[in-house]
Amino acid sequence: MIIRQRILPIIFMLISMHSLGQDNAKVIGKIINADRQPISLVNISIEGAQGGGVSGRLGDYEISVPANKEVVLIFSFVGFVEQRVVLNLLPDVVREQNITLIVSTTDLPDFVVKDEQLREDNLVRVNPMISQIIPTISGEIEDVIKTLPGVSSNNELSSQYSVRGGNFDENLVYINGIEIYRPILIRSGQQEGLSFVNSDLVSSVLFSAGGFDAKYGDKMSSILDITYKKPTTSAGSVTVSFLNSKVHVEGITVNNKLSYLFGARQKSNRYILSALDTKGDYKPSFTDFQAYLNYDLNASWKISFLGNYARNSYKLIPTDRDTHFGTFLEAYRLRVYFEGQEIDKFETLFGAISLAYQPNQDLNLSFTGSAFQTIESEAFDITGQYWIGQLETNLGSEEFGNVIESQGVGTHINHARNYLEANVLSLEHKGLFISENQLIQWGFKFQHENIDDNLSEWEMIDSAYFSIPNPTNIPGDPNAQPSDLELSKSIKTNISLSTNRISSFIQSKWIINSKNRFSVTAGLRTNYWDYNKQFLVSPRLSLLYKPDWDKDIIFRFSTGYYYQPPFYKEIRNLDGIVNPTIKAQKSIHLVGSGDLNFTAWARPFKLTTEIYYKYLDDLIPYKIDNVRIRYMAENIAKGYATGIDLKVNGEFVNGIESWASLSIMGTQEDIIGDNYWEYYNNEGQIIQPGISINNIAVDSISIEPGYIPRPTDQRFSLSLFLQDYLPRNPTYKIHLRLVFGSRLPFGPPDSPKYKDVLRIPPYRRVDIGFSKQLIDQKTTFKSNNPLKYLTSLWISAEIFNLFQINNTVSYLWIKDVNNRQYAIPSYLTPRQLNVKLIARF
Repeated sequence: MIIRQRILPIIFMLISMHSLGQDNAKVIGKIINADRQPISLVNISIEGAQGGGVSGRLGDYEISVPANKEVVLIFSFVGFVEQRVVLNLLPDVVREQNITLIVSTTDLPDFVVKDEQLREDNLVRVNPMISQIIPTISGEIEDVIKTLPGVSSNNELSSQYSVRGGNFDENLVYINGIEIYRPILIRSGQQEGLSFVNSDLVSSVLFSAGGFDAKYGDKMSSILDITYKKPTTSAGSVTVSFLNSKVHVEGITVNNKLSYLFGARQKSNRYILSALDTKGDYKPSFTDFQAYLNYDLNASWKISFLGNYARNSYKLIPTDRDTHFGTFLEAYRLRVYFEGQEIDKFETLFGAISLAYQPNQDLNLSFTGSAFQTIESEAFDITGQYWIGQLETNLGSEEFGNVIESQGVGTHINHARNYLEANVLSLEHKGLFISENQLIQWGFKFQHENIDDNLSEWEMIDSAYFSIPNPTNIPGDPNAQPSDLELSKSIKTNISLSTNRISSFIQSKWIINSKNRFSVTAGLRTNYWDYNKQFLVSPRLSLLYKPDWDKDIIFRFSTGYYYQPPFYKEIRNLDGIVNPTIKAQKSIHLVGSGDLNFTAWARPFKLTTEIYYKYLDDLIPYKIDNVRIRYMAENIAKGYATGIDLKVNGEFVNGIESWASLSIMGTQEDIIGDNYWEYYNNEGQIIQPGISINNIAVDSISIEPGYIPRPTDQRFSLSLFLQDYLPRNPTYKIHLRLVFGSRLPFGPPDSPKYKDVLRIPPYRRVDIGFSKQLIDQKTTFKSNNPLKYLTSLWISAEIFNLFQINNTVSYLWIKDVNNRQYAIPSYLTPRQLNVKLIARF
């Protein structure tokens, strides 16, 4: 920073003075913004001449110009309107020229620190343009959400995220006020493909990590409220990269009655997946088409349509896998040779028609009908012949790094034929009424669901030609256990459900004191599901106080009941059996927060702090494997989540936004009836009765595990998103994303939850991107050049996982003939390069 603010201005000034010679005049002055704050690093150039300079830390500048001729001084800085000054000076004249730059609304995505309405509603606005420059594999809105405080994700291949101790299924996503669903059978990030949200079509992104209003639906953790554009002019974009390609067009008819927005995306992770430990022939293909149409019937009535078709297919013919794991002192190598293939298909259709009526400025009414369908299939038959060896870890040994002892050999077979079709139909009405100091909102929704699920999958593990599990018997033992051939896991079921839900809400916001800005938002939400016959009432309350202080600070407090009625995944247990008596999970939120707008280094910043406590009851315990959540389908737990979230965002570099997020959180649960017994022999040793005739229990103790970490118990997380540019040429930019997440709990498969006390290594990842703007609105072309239609053209190079860190997403559990289990880590993507071209017209 010292080099940029002090040394570089001097160097450029000396160069410009030397290059212009002795018949010169001098121009000095100060550059400020509309708030009369100095602006440093402003580019100062002479039109048609080389050289130039930049302003200093206090906005001051000095530059030599040719004398006895007309020259044009150009003052430019990213985020501000360029200013030109025409001069004609005599030799040796010193001219003072002070400059005031005005904020631009077109050069870069706006950075707006102050948004009073959102500050009062406890919502965070996210700039959707950031998703197009943030260096990530998917490059979608969810990658930006993952950098916010309270949000965590340990899988760059997935768009899913957890918020304040909740899981992926506890997050609400809305597009234009309509709830969005995701496929059900997906079990890994490799299969997931495209998220529903198309960032090219987005105009507004709002996010809340808890304590949200009654108008938002029945989930326990967060809401992501997205609004698509309503175009006012014709435009479009094309994006091409190693990973995906997408195109969008938008426009409005001549009579300004019909606006249209179309988007198409095609993505293939083949380049990324080929670098994973499991080698083979990957053939992923993810495609979607979206349309959003608006038509103004007259001044009061408007009709709109939102449609989406997505087809995600994933095919894998694995060949082999080579994974090193363990510690420096005890290292192992897993080698697997595969036969078979996996073919998965996920096809979704979504459509919604909305009719809006606004008889006057104070009243808005809307009526929406929507339909969602997902058809999913998952089929695989994969045989893996595995071999585990222990590696030599002695640095002085000639065999260092080689296998010195075999730990086990065997075969595992995985089979699945799973098919699911789900249809969701809904009718909804919403209303809004505004009076002088009050805002009233209400809504009613009816939803019908049909689900057909055919599930058939099994797994067999064999070690040294013994089927696992294989009992440990002693020769001559009369109580020896039989060693029948068994499948280690087998699920087969056929389920059909047809259910209805009715929900409603009403909420009101009162402004009590307009001077000190004290407001109250109170609401009530109801829900009824005819499958379990449960009627729910959720009161919610938010208070806001903005004191009349010199400092721009706001205090908020939110509380309420947040019920989550189960969807299909929650009611199906690990054996594929549904539970018709299951109830909604419950969460009581207590959220205290404050945000402060302040100025540092003559630049705007915002500090946000939130402290929260969530009491959880009627929880449905679950286990996570990659992105697959497997529920126990019983309300047998209670728990809590508590923590603090911090975020500072602002102009770390003049004119462009960056931010840093920090979260400290703990979440635990207490499962009812999860106690177990420990047995002791005559010598006071813990034994397993019945294993042999010598293990006779003489005493036993019941152990109550109490509170145990939930699968999302990530105690510490840190996210950074930083932007910078070359001072003299802001068309060259750099974007950096850093994510750190502490260790998550896990345990052996099909084991009691209290054994999930192991921890996955921390998630550490740095992605960096370098971009150059080749064409902007000031670029001129000849009349016959087709590039004249482009308003901007960007090219960028991205390096994913810059430091080549092996992040673990899940574990493959393998047993030897003695039932000893090995947890083999499944690593995520290594360092890779991506090149992207973005053209806008």
